[in-house]
Amino acid sequence: MKIYTYSEARERLAEILNIAREEDVMIQGRGGEVFPIVLKKKSRSPFAIPGIKTQASTKDILQAVKDSRRQIAKPINPLDDRSSHR
Repeated sequence: MKIYTYSEARERLAEILNIAREEDVMIQGRGGEVFPIVLKKKSRSPFAIPGIKTQASTKDILQAVKDSRRQIAKPINPLDDRSSHR
């Protein structure tokens, strides 16, 4: 861990920020308070996934979605298939 004074931090800010990428850095203010410099990593969205190559067109994809919704929307009646159980 490295501790820099307020004056040092003002003069060498870019360098100190680069150091903070690899190790703990603190800056001591004029009043004696100590402030940590912490690299905040970019968070990724759970939806940020790599794409795939496909021959499917937009029309194909929309049709597949419509078809799947139609299947879900059909009510299932277990009494419709009585003949197969006799």
